[in-house]
Amino acid sequence: MTNSRLPRLIFFFVLFNLSATLTAQAFTGTYGINYGRIANNIPSPDEVVTLLRAAKIKNVRIYDFDHSVLQAFSGTGLELVVGLPNGNLQNMSSDAGSALSWVKENVQAFLPETQIVGIAVGNEVLGSTDRESWGYLLGAVKNIYNATKKLQLADKIQITTAHSQAVFSNSYPPSSCVFGEDVAQYMKPLLEFFSGINSPFCLNAYPFLAYMSDTQNIDINYALFLSNDGIVDNKTGLHYDNMLDAQVDAAYAALEDAGYKNMEVIVTETGWASHGGQNEDAATVKNARTYNYNLRKRLALKKGTPYRPKIELKVYVFALFNENQKPGAVSEQYYGLFKADGSISYDIGFPGLKSSSAESSLLSLMVLYQLFTHDSSLVCYMI
Repeated sequence: MTNSRLPRLIFFFVLFNLSATLTAQAFTGTYGINYGRIANNIPSPDEVVTLLRAAKIKNVRIYDFDHSVLQAFSGTGLELVVGLPNGNLQNMSSDAGSALSWVKENVQAFLPETQIVGIAVGNEVLGSTDRESWGYLLGAVKNIYNATKKLQLADKIQITTAHSQAVFSNSYPPSSCVFGEDVAQYMKPLLEFFSGINSPFCLNAYPFLAYMSDTQNIDINYALFLSNDGIVDNKTGLHYDNMLDAQVDAAYAALEDAGYKNMEVIVTETGWASHGGQNEDAATVKNARTYNYNLRKRLALKKGTPYRPKIELKVYVFALFNENQKPGAVSEQYYGLFKADGSISYDIGFPGLKSSSAESSLLSLMVLYQLFTHDSSLVCYMI
């Protein structure tokens, strides 16, 4: 190597690393939560902030851009992903000016006091029954991103959209997963754009729903992170001892099949209902506690999945509260880690939070004892 080439190589190295640092990131650590508000009895946004800080949960997603929430998060240090609802997609897709105004009024106006780190453009659009909205998603994503770029926010705000498992076909075993034929024509240009701006693939993954769809053939212990025989993917030879890892790796397989092997998968929703209606026997407090406790324990290990062992799994739990006005199955109203009065629905080891019963207090002591005696690293993470 000649001395004349050295300065240019150093300049290239510095420039490359500088550009890497400018990539917007929207997740600290491995654990976050969804703050849904389809309810008429939950605490005020200010009270929610107090609750989140007591629980030491920093990563938060909301499904809209309510200004009372954005204001409540001001100066808290909590990192917030705001949502652009599906009903706004058509307008944002067709009108770049509207997208620019939306970002100015609902994101830029609250920075930097409110740490808005991401914008989720729509939720579970592809694969939904609203086929018309499928065609609006990419245009809305592009216009929202271009608005952040014009406002010099693109290095601070990550643009994403979350997908349900309805976008997949042949998801068992994980390595066989591909995008459905009807979805692929919309998904591939979306992935191309997200790849260009280094955004992750966001997945809403529910072992609860998968188990409920096939209770005869799925071991509930496999869904709950409990001891079980697991499954072996014959194509890869990989062993899975829990369903969430398998669901995430199915997404990785579909991305690889589509040509996006290096795209990260982040779980933007997962959870377990604590109560349900007829034919929802698995929706119990015991199962919900088990799933969410074991999920936190698994995430505290800061490890990847069998197919992507070097990429730490990041998860937003659904949800912060039970939401008494959610439509659909009875279980839809009972995913909350907390009740409407701010007390815990069941204890999974959050520090500094009030219990609603002596049972919860006793369980908290039991959990802490187990953690201190079996997994001291998790105590550090949680406290």
